[in-house]
Amino acid sequence: MNCDSQHEPKGADEWDSWLQLQAPRLLLFARQQTRSEADAHDLVQEAVVEAWELTKGAPPGAGLVFSIIRRRAIDLGRREDRRLKREAAALAGGEPDWFAPEIEDRERGRLLQDALGRLPEIQRSVVTLKVWGGLTFAEIAEALDIPANTAASRYRYALEELRQFTKEVFA
Repeated sequence: MNCDSQHEPKGADEWDSWLQLQAPRLLLFARQQTRSEADAHDLVQEAVVEAWELTKGAPPGAGLVFSIIRRRAIDLGRREDRRLKREAAALAGGEPDWFAPEIEDRERGRLLQDALGRLPEIQRSVVTLKVWGGLTFAEIAEALDIPANTAASRYRYALEELRQFTKEVFA
């Protein structure tokens, strides 16, 4: 055993394998969610670190990382949009129209994202992989190491919870 391997964290080989397998997919997804290559790389790095913390050092399910990337990309996009709008308003000498339809749409999106965040992780992972990952229930089952019927059930339960939340919020 060489000196370097003595200082590697436990499970480093497992993480290296996980990263080799997942990094290209995660980066591709992040590129679709962001406005620049640098932002995509930052999001993937932040998402992997957050997932590492959530799983207490174990390699996470890809669905969790996809979900984190998406959530962080939305937050980044919102910050950037607000900054650009403030700058444009300052240059024009006026105030932004806070009740414009696109602001209302973003608010709805934020509320739906919050609703998704309220789902149990087992349901959120399935929804994320199905909706944003475009996976079939068979592929989701393989990714999460669960039966396909369980993936389909979790998806149905999650949709019902999201429906209930939207009835409360948008009623």
